[in-house]
Amino acid sequence: MGKRYEPGRRTVLGAAALGAGAAVLAGAGQAQAAGPERAAEQAVRPAPAGRPAKLPVPLVVGHRGASGYRPEHTLGSYQLALDMGADVIEAGDLVPTKDGHLILRHEPDISGTTDVARHPEFAGRRTTKTIDGKKITGWFTEDFTLAEIKTLRATERIPDVRQHNTLYNGVWPVLTFEEALQWAEKKGRERGRPVWLHIETKHPTYFRKLGLGLEERLATLLRRYGRHTAHAPNFLQSFEPSSLKRLGDLGVRCPKVVLLDEPSVRPWDFVEAGDPRTTADLLKPEGLRWIAGFAQGIGPWLPQIIAQDAQGRLGKPTTLVRDAHAAGLVVHPYTVRNENSFLPLDFRVGKNPGDYGDSLAYFKALFATGIDGLFSDNPDTALLAAQEFRRH
Repeated sequence: MGKRYEPGRRTVLGAAALGAGAAVLAGAGQAQAAGPERAAEQAVRPAPAGRPAKLPVPLVVGHRGASGYRPEHTLGSYQLALDMGADVIEAGDLVPTKDGHLILRHEPDISGTTDVARHPEFAGRRTTKTIDGKKITGWFTEDFTLAEIKTLRATERIPDVRQHNTLYNGVWPVLTFEEALQWAEKKGRERGRPVWLHIETKHPTYFRKLGLGLEERLATLLRRYGRHTAHAPNFLQSFEPSSLKRLGDLGVRCPKVVLLDEPSVRPWDFVEAGDPRTTADLLKPEGLRWIAGFAQGIGPWLPQIIAQDAQGRLGKPTTLVRDAHAAGLVVHPYTVRNENSFLPLDFRVGKNPGDYGDSLAYFKALFATGIDGLFSDNPDTALLAAQEFRRH
């Protein structure tokens, strides 16, 4: 997940997951799936490795795996997050290839997350496109077939901050979403319990206009692996509410999470539809009640949980957690990272942006607000902080 299309810097990612609202989410999913047809469908398509157990509260989502230690959205990153004990693995962001396969990359522009620039045969594919109102120059997944994508290797996206991760450049190929599902199924069988996934549709309006709609492809794969039901061990997320509604219309019943950008930003599907509302409107109690009509959670930007002053120092918690809980929504903000450059000013240690700050204290400050979980590039640090606050 990423906050907005800003490939030049580490975007603040978003999310949500079960947690304190486990019973709420399961109940909501069951209500949506009511009816003899749905009941029969669920009876013949059990959730992988049996019905998932209730997740802990607050839970930890491994953001694109353990991307603080391995290049994001690689099997190495996912496996490390699982080994560290992450409760949920973010196996998105979903973007399509030219021939319609869903793959896992932070953005359709793969300039900074693969070695595509080192492939002279693809030099002519570099181009400029406008995505969600922003001009971007690079190489884009929708201009490559899956076979061509498979000739590339994954690289660290922010090497200036995470130079140690560049050790793993070229180790892993670009994953398809189906390969991630197969990995999760295999690990679920080995562990005797399912691997939970968090799955994001990336720029769905943009891709639908190209004839590469994400939702239908995602629904097909979820059905293939029995992960489309109310009790399947995954969550669906998007910055575009209409994408989650579409998935619901396609019969995908798992919990859905609306990702929330900075307050002044309008979701791109709102822009296209002429809806004047901004994120600030969705953060209000009436906006949260509207979200609760089709989703079960929100993934807000961190300063929407605890405000920061003009210098970037941590201020006081907002009312968002309380307001969201009142609307029946779980709250999982994004994204906490250990490095100074991603921490509030008063949690930084030293002047090197790539050095670790006092992230453990920042995690604890966030958990103390009553959030149901959060996303982190460093799931081991997040889990250490979460132990103090977990309730079962």
